[in-house]
Amino acid sequence: MIDYIRLENVGPSPKMLLEFSPRLNLLTGDNGLGKTFALDLAWWTLTRTWAGQPAMPRRERKGKPEIEYRLWSKTKKTGVLTGKFDRRMQSWTPPAGRPPMPGLVMYVRIDGGFSIWDPARNYWKKLVARDYESPERPSSFQFTQDQVWKGLEAGEGSENTVLCNGLLRDWILWQYQKKDLFKVLTDVLAGLSPHPDEVLRPGEPVRSSLVDARDEPTLELPYGTIPVSVASAGMRRVLALAYLLVWTWSEHKAASALLHQPPTDRLVLLFDEVEAHLHPQWQRVLLPALLDVIGKLYSDIFKRDVQILATTHAPLVLASVESRFTPEIDRLITFTPRKKERDVIAVTEEWSKQGDVLGWLVSDAFGLKQARSREAERAIEAAEAFMRQDRESLPTQLKTRQQIHQELVRVLPGHDPFWPRWIVTAGESVR
Repeated sequence: MIDYIRLENVGPSPKMLLEFSPRLNLLTGDNGLGKTFALDLAWWTLTRTWAGQPAMPRRERKGKPEIEYRLWSKTKKTGVLTGKFDRRMQSWTPPAGRPPMPGLVMYVRIDGGFSIWDPARNYWKKLVARDYESPERPSSFQFTQDQVWKGLEAGEGSENTVLCNGLLRDWILWQYQKKDLFKVLTDVLAGLSPHPDEVLRPGEPVRSSLVDARDEPTLELPYGTIPVSVASAGMRRVLALAYLLVWTWSEHKAASALLHQPPTDRLVLLFDEVEAHLHPQWQRVLLPALLDVIGKLYSDIFKRDVQILATTHAPLVLASVESRFTPEIDRLITFTPRKKERDVIAVTEEWSKQGDVLGWLVSDAFGLKQARSREAERAIEAAEAFMRQDRESLPTQLKTRQQIHQELVRVLPGHDPFWPRWIVTAGESVR
């Protein structure tokens, strides 16, 4: 689990502090302020690998780039750990010695790929001389979107080594031969479904190609049975998430059994843009459903040692967790630009229920003045300035009562709640 990450001369600011709570951490803010960057850093602190491109310091900054962080487990926190950037080598040097054991780490990336780190298969194991040496095993499992579905093989020098069969093959294998595992997948799919009337229910496999002899998994949907390969983008992302949740846990248990060691008792899930490709009905249920599914799937070892870091641009995602959010173990972090200092800060927001999407849109997490079009916001701002007799704040072409009224008529519906205030204040002349 991650306690905090402190950045020096790397990222959107000369200095930045990211503090995390032990369970749910929601990261919001405008595009380009560092939310995905924060997840990339979190992955590095936990695994000492990069899920994509390494973080590169800004060239104009002269100070030494550093990533300071601290991890914690059920029993203790690590000491302060620091990674330093070598400008000559253009690479990061992690802290010396054997890295702390982070448990399972899963990164749901916005490009459709996934990154998996498994302590039974990726962690150091050899003790030589005075230090630990990395074993000959993958440093992490890096899936492209296509590899999630078709499988992941080892690199050069590891012939005939299949790291993952992929969703298409494993689904069929589990359905025909591994009934217990297929039952788990079926339950996870049901748990992540958008609505009780629209359950993601596996159907009978079908042959869907003239040239490919393999059967393909299917889903039974309200409008018929379809091969999973032609499901929508949002549905495919949820299918991939469900599959890798089951695959990661089942493979970790199998590897732990081969090593004669107990499975890990920790999971960190990094989830970039929870709402990507999803209809609002799904946005409203996915994060609470994910908490429930992980709790059930990993219930034999996990208690409260599941930490989630999730970025979102969707007010409905924040509204969806209002009944679950516990300030003692959860946190809302907003990335906010500071124009004068020309940097970005990560602000821990005081948790307050906003009630609905409109409330969240105008909260500090998203910062809109009006949950409307820009034209409607401009017209209402002008009307409010007019009503308080602040003539200097009136924009060009909205200087008179009549001009403001005509613009309100153009951009607002007749039932808009702003109309009574305006009509009462503006008087008969605008009716």
